[in-house]
Amino acid sequence: MEQERAKGVPVLVLDAGNALFRSRDSGGAPDARARAELLLAQMDAQGTTAMAVGARDLNLGVDFLRKQTRKSKLKLLSANLVDAKGTLLFPASTVVDVGGLKVGVVGASPATTQPEPMEPLAQGKAAGVMRQGLPVAPAVAAEAKRLRQKERVDLVVLLAAVPYDEVLKLANEVEGVDFVMQSHEGRGSGIPQRMAMTTIVPPGDRGRQLAKLELSISGPGRFVDNSEVARTRDGLRIVETNLAKARERLAKSTDEVQKRSLESAVASLEARRTALEKTVAGGATPAARTHLLSYIQLGSDVPADPAVQKAVERIEPPGSAAH
Repeated sequence: MEQERAKGVPVLVLDAGNALFRSRDSGGAPDARARAELLLAQMDAQGTTAMAVGARDLNLGVDFLRKQTRKSKLKLLSANLVDAKGTLLFPASTVVDVGGLKVGVVGASPATTQPEPMEPLAQGKAAGVMRQGLPVAPAVAAEAKRLRQKERVDLVVLLAAVPYDEVLKLANEVEGVDFVMQSHEGRGSGIPQRMAMTTIVPPGDRGRQLAKLELSISGPGRFVDNSEVARTRDGLRIVETNLAKARERLAKSTDEVQKRSLESAVASLEARRTALEKTVAGGATPAARTHLLSYIQLGSDVPADPAVQKAVERIEPPGSAAH
C-alpha cells in the first residue's frame, strides 16, 4: 500500500469484512481477542477507510467492535444490522473524498431469519440484548439512493459481507451501486463480473493477496472493463489465425461444395474480425469511465514489517500450528 501511495495516485483502502476471525465459532479460542485487536489496529494503521461487518467479525459481539474502533479512523459499516428496536448498530455508509472524487461506501451484513444475541459468547447464559440482520437489498438500495440524492456522490461502492448468491441477486435488483466487493465464502481472486449496472469485484485472499481496482473517471456513464480489451485482443489474434488458415485452404480447394463452405467461413471470420477490431479501437469516443482489476501477491518478495511481525509472533509463535 505504501508503494501504491508513493506513485502519487489517490488510494482508497477498503475491506469487505469477515477479516477478524478464522471461522464463526473461533471466538472462544485463547488467541481470538488478541488476534482481532491486532488486525483492527493494523487495518487502521494502514489507512483502511472502512470495513463491512461480516458474520465472522461478530464473534466477540457488537460492543467489542465498537470499543476497538472508537478512536480509530477505520469505520465499521452495516446498512442492515439492527438492534431489537430496529436501530442501526453501525453507520450504514461513509463518504470520503479521494482525489477530488466523492465516494460513498456502503456496508452490508448477512440477513438473519431471527434475532441473535448481541454478544454471542453469552449465548449459553441469558439471551440478553438481541440483534438482527434485515434483508440486504432494500437496505442497500435505500442507502445508495440517499448517497446519490443527498450526498451527491460520484461513485458508490458496496462492501458486501454476505453470501455470493445473495450478491448476484442484489446486483441485478439494486440501482445506484457501481462496484460490489464481496466476502463470505473466501472465493479468492477472479475477474470482474458485470451484472446489470453493477460490477462485482472478487477481493484478495487474506494475507496472500491484495485486490487492486484502478479507476479512470473523466465523465459520466457506465464503467468499461479495460481487461476486456486485452481479452478481445487475444480473441482477435485467434480469429486472424483461423482466417489465414481458411483462406489458405480456400485457395487450394478445387471442390465446389468445399469452396462454398470455405467462402462462407471466411466471410464469417472477416465479420468477426471487424467487430473485434472495433471493440479494441474503442469506437470514435473512448469510454469516460474505465476500471482495471489486478492482484498484488504478498509473497516472500514483500518484506515483513519488523514491528508487525513481532506483534504477530506474540500471538502466533513461530512453529505453532497457527503460524
